[in-house]
Formats: sequence, structure tokens, C-alpha cells
Amino acid sequence: MGRRRKGSATPAHTSCVSDEPGFVPFAFERLPEQEQLARSHRFLASMRTRRSVRDFSRDPVSWSLIENAVAAAGTAPSGAHQQPWTFVVVEDPELKRRMRDAAEGEERRSYGSRMPDEWLEALRPLGTDWRKPHIEDAPYVIVVFEQAYGLRPDGTKAKHYYVRESVGIAVGLLLASLHEAGLVTLTHTPSPMGFLRELLGRPENERPYVLIPVGYPADRCVLPDLERKPLASILVRK
Repeated sequence: MGRRRKGSATPAHTSCVSDEPGFVPFAFERLPEQEQLARSHRFLASMRTRRSVRDFSRDPVSWSLIENAVAAAGTAPSGAHQQPWTFVVVEDPELKRRMRDAAEGEERRSYGSRMPDEWLEALRPLGTDWRKPHIEDAPYVIVVFEQAYGLRPDGTKAKHYYVRESVGIAVGLLLASLHEAGLVTLTHTPSPMGFLRELLGRPENERPYVLIPVGYPADRCVLPDLERKPLASILVRK
């Protein structure tokens, strides 16, 4: 590409096409402002109804909804486009029972002696304890793994960059997609989580990141009465 001469005007339209090999044109449709605002308002209104749920119905969920949500999560940006994530979807009742037993064992020890009083006090408004029936009750449990490093075909390690940030973004898209599909979720991080890799037969380069039960709320599901921070306390405009 030629260098712009000093003092020359900036082109009114900038091309997103590069002459470099391996690049393709970017197909982008600029929406009218009213349509932009309408879409933005609809999405915000939907996200404001999203809540973490701990009481799940055992009603079945269409597998296509899970596939679509994971596919949406897979569109997330990632460091060096390495996509360092694996989504293991568990529906087998026996495997979910074993996951629950292992998780409750760790959580019982955490609530009993591992967690400091300050942490327990922070959790008190949520009404949580070591019991985790949601792992068995939800029709699906998505266990997200972060790939600490990649594995080349010859078995050597390939360094991954910004792994936790990348997986965190993907999980956010996953939760939003599941919510938009009319499902409820819970983000659960039993501590420690190493048992999940063994139970699910994952390789050594993968580490459990979060466990997400997915389904419908139970008939008598109740939620803690919580408030989100107002926009003014989280948005800074300079």
C-alpha cells in the first residue's frame, strides 16, 4: 500500500481489504441508527432479566440450543486467535451424579474450613452452601476448560496467550446465547476443580475453568433479592 503524501486528504471511505496474503474482505453492513438503537434496547432489556439459578427443573432441553450456544461462544475473540477453549457438555445421569459427589466433597471441606469468614459473609446473601443438586437436576452441564497450551501434531507444546481473558469472553457469549434461547444457567466453580479433568477424561493441557448447569427453572424456584450496580457507578466517559 502506498504512503499518503503529507497534507493530502484522508479518503472518505476506508477499505478493509489488505494486499497481504491470508486476508479476505470484511463484509459489514452499517445499520440505520434507529435500527441500531432498537437492537441495542432489545438486547439490554433481555440481559436485564438474566439471573443465576440454583433450582433446576429436570425437563429436557433441545440439543440444538446447546449446540448453537457453544457455536456462538466459539466466535469469541482470543489471544493470537488460538481459541484456547473446550466445552464438554455432560448429560449422562451417572456422570452427573459422580460430578456432584466430587463437587460436594470439595465444597463441604471449603465451607467447613477452607473459606475465610470474610468469604462466607460475602456469600451469605446468596444462600449457598456445600449442597449442589443443580449438577444432577439440570439436563445439561457445560464444563468449560481452558487450554493452558496447545499441542502440535508431533506432541510438542505450543504457547497460548491471554488464555483466561479469552475463555472469559467466550463464557460471556455462551451465557448470553443461552439466555437469549430462553434457558437459565449458573456459573459454578467448585474449589478446587481438578477432579473435573479426571472425570471427563481431558488431556493435561486443559484446566477446568467453570461448570455451567443449563436448563429451565424449577416450578418453585426463588432467587435472592439483589440489585445490580447503577450505570453511573460502572461507566466512566472521558
